[in-house]
Amino acid sequence: MKELANYQKHLEQAIDWFWNMLPNLILAIIILVVGLWVVGFLNRMVRKFFEKKDYDETLESFLQSFIKITLKVLLFVLVITQLGVKTSSLIALLGAAGLAVGLALQGSLANFAGGVLILVFKPFKVGDWISAQGLDGSVKQITIFSTKLNTFGNQVAIIPNGQLSNGNIVNYNMEDTRRDKFDVGISYGSNIKKAKEILLQLCAENEDILAEPAPEVYVGELGDSSVNLTLRFWAKNDVFWPAHFYVIEQTKLRFDEAEIEIPFPQRVVHEAD
Repeated sequence: MKELANYQKHLEQAIDWFWNMLPNLILAIIILVVGLWVVGFLNRMVRKFFEKKDYDETLESFLQSFIKITLKVLLFVLVITQLGVKTSSLIALLGAAGLAVGLALQGSLANFAGGVLILVFKPFKVGDWISAQGLDGSVKQITIFSTKLNTFGNQVAIIPNGQLSNGNIVNYNMEDTRRDKFDVGISYGSNIKKAKEILLQLCAENEDILAEPAPEVYVGELGDSSVNLTLRFWAKNDVFWPAHFYVIEQTKLRFDEAEIEIPFPQRVVHEAD
């Protein structure tokens, strides 16, 4: 009989708790349903906003997911609070969990932050040729945690975004044009004026080399065994390398025709008597 009385007592307490909690439970369900609708509505608004802007697709996808998850976490906190869970305890629990995860994923979080900075400020985009972290290559893919480069030898190099965003980056494609600098030495007995005319002439004959800004040649150095000339010219990015190699080849051919000597190191060996 005592066990039956205890059972009835517990049952009555449970029923009383249920009726006391029922208004909060109903309100929590209403908050959940309305909150999910609001989250969906805001996500649609965010998606429409990004459709009108020219942001990177990776950044758009990440920000949409981040906003969606953040809103759902806030909704979860509201629902739990409505059911009687103390907000301070919940926040302390989430804070402790966040700290533990942050310490465990320090490197990943640095790469994550670097990826966001790259996607927002766009120091480069897919297809650009860049030099960074001791590597040169064409940007193949930009993700939240890393960036993939296709190197000159067609290898794929993966650079963590944390290092990439905090280091020096040279973007060769950010500007439409690019200036080349070509050094060539001639012998002291050669005609400097004629050599300069040849260099300017071969630039004028190549349509890949821009007329403005005009190419220029000057004596850069009086070396030990040569007068070193420096040629500077501008070319469009998409034809920069053909123009570069054209200048090198034509310089040798035309200097040979004009009998302008390009000196090279020589070693004289004397036999001992």
